[in-house]
Amino acid sequence: MLTDKELIKDIQAGNQASMEVLVKRHYKVVYAFVYRKIGDKETAYDLTQEIFIKMMKSIHSYSSKAQFQTWLLTIAVNHCRDFFRSKAYQQASQTEEFDESFQSNKNEEVHYIFERSENRQMIKSAIHELPEFQSEAILLKYFHDMKIKEIAQVTNTNVSTVKSRLKQGMAKLKMILERSGSYEQQG
Repeated sequence: MLTDKELIKDIQAGNQASMEVLVKRHYKVVYAFVYRKIGDKETAYDLTQEIFIKMMKSIHSYSSKAQFQTWLLTIAVNHCRDFFRSKAYQQASQTEEFDESFQSNKNEEVHYIFERSENRQMIKSAIHELPEFQSEAILLKYFHDMKIKEIAQVTNTNVSTVKSRLKQGMAKLKMILERSGSYEQQG
């Protein structure tokens, strides 16, 4: 099986089959991020398609300084930010519930919040109440299992900023969930 770098070389040489392999390899990760960020299946599908179109148009400018998936998620983060600023977002309904299971995390409190909350709609709503920069950091860390350094690359910030966003975002998320009654403290 070819690596991402080998596929990109083939694509840059004009091989369309390699483009298809690369898209298939990364589609689920991008769609999952967009869906968790947006909350609507159809909109997430459309935005994911647009992200891959952007990726195809700019694949020739990709440099292997960052991992391909990190570069692709950077495109996804920026595209979602653009969407939130658009008129389409103002008109979009966000009534779909999360279908995907949440990944657990080593941090017991974070794990506890996501595991104990039985109503996924409450978590979705709580994440959407967070400032965009905090929800992005939480989604990338706890749902896509990215390292803090990778999140810093994707969001174009530094490591300490990402740590701060995660800490503050989780504190706000806990408060929101406590306020809504869907988070019960242990012991």
